[in-house]
Amino acid sequence: MLWDRRTGEPLGPLVSWQDQRTTARCRDLVAAGAGRLVREVSGMPLDPMFSALKAGWLLDTYDPERRRAKAGELCLGTVDSWLLSRFGGEHAAEAGEYLTEVGNASRTQLLDIGTRRWDERLLDLFAVPAPVLPRVVASCGEFPGTRGLAPVPDGTPVRAVLGDSHAAMFAHAGWRPGVVKATYGTGSSVMALGDGGDNPALCRSIAWEVSEPVFAVEGNIRATGRTLSWLAELFDTGEQELLDQAAETPGRVRFVPAFGGLGAPWWEPDAVAILSGLTLDTRRGELVTAALHAIAHQVEDVVAAVGEVQVLMCDGGLTRSDRLMRLQADVSGRRVDRSAEADLSALGAADAAGLAAGLWSISDLEGRPRPATGYHPSTDGATRAAARAQWRAAVDRSRPGWRPA
Repeated sequence: MLWDRRTGEPLGPLVSWQDQRTTARCRDLVAAGAGRLVREVSGMPLDPMFSALKAGWLLDTYDPERRRAKAGELCLGTVDSWLLSRFGGEHAAEAGEYLTEVGNASRTQLLDIGTRRWDERLLDLFAVPAPVLPRVVASCGEFPGTRGLAPVPDGTPVRAVLGDSHAAMFAHAGWRPGVVKATYGTGSSVMALGDGGDNPALCRSIAWEVSEPVFAVEGNIRATGRTLSWLAELFDTGEQELLDQAAETPGRVRFVPAFGGLGAPWWEPDAVAILSGLTLDTRRGELVTAALHAIAHQVEDVVAAVGEVQVLMCDGGLTRSDRLMRLQADVSGRRVDRSAEADLSALGAADAAGLAAGLWSISDLEGRPRPATGYHPSTDGATRAAARAQWRAAVDRSRPGWRPA
């Protein structure tokens, strides 16, 4: 978002992570050889999904000469920054309080995740002046209390800020060894703590900073829940009705929902969505089942890139589907544990806030019961390998330059 520092009024649209308006600019930077610097410093590949290109677009559109940005009259940040600036009301603008949480900052592709500071080389590359950016603070950081935010009393403290996927990981007590989680929302995030090395399939970022920074690897999938909502819109029906009509198998139908290109582990912004294997006998149920298979295979693509994973912890709205969770276990060949609480992001932020407020400790959070439903694979290895090979062939057809064998 880009907004007026004094009034808090946005100057343009909120540009979401799925927005593809910067694809051409991304392609130009990749061709110019900028990808290596971006990956080494920010931990992420050059891809339209991330914020830096969108930040440049907003400034090009609403402050093309960067006059107001350089003068500190404008603010540019992720949604946490804007919300924090509004929590403090006019007082925040007068005091110049303009902050962002380090985990969110690490996803902008403008931060050096090693130093946790805005990187001058990346700011130059994406044409983002430093004065337009917020100060980076810890997840349980120096946030101002609320003011003028009725009915919340003035002075109510803000104890913690976390990004969506990072908060879900925190709610899983994800600092425990071996925890790998998948959040099923509009898109999906597969995350595990650790440095990740030079794995090109995954992003490196800062999960959170409580007493010290904690690093994570993550793979982002552009369309999971959005795949089903698209089908629901296409057939003018509800998502649950669609799920109720799902066929036993997809038959020959393969669906690769690369509506805005492919995210992890492929990082192909120019990939296209495809439906293949259609016949005159294909009905709605096969399309729904093919969509469910696409979701499960996309998640497994990223989980496989993480490495040896015995149990996958799952949360998010789509996990309410038993069918999808059983399918995920079959596709992955590993146990899948579905959290009893689907919306873990809010719980994770609350856990961090309570930690900062002294209401509980890390050991208290580790010992907290986390009820889950377990799903075990019901297919054999040969069946699983054949299904994975068919999926990879479909993905290849969606990627640029594909030619039939």
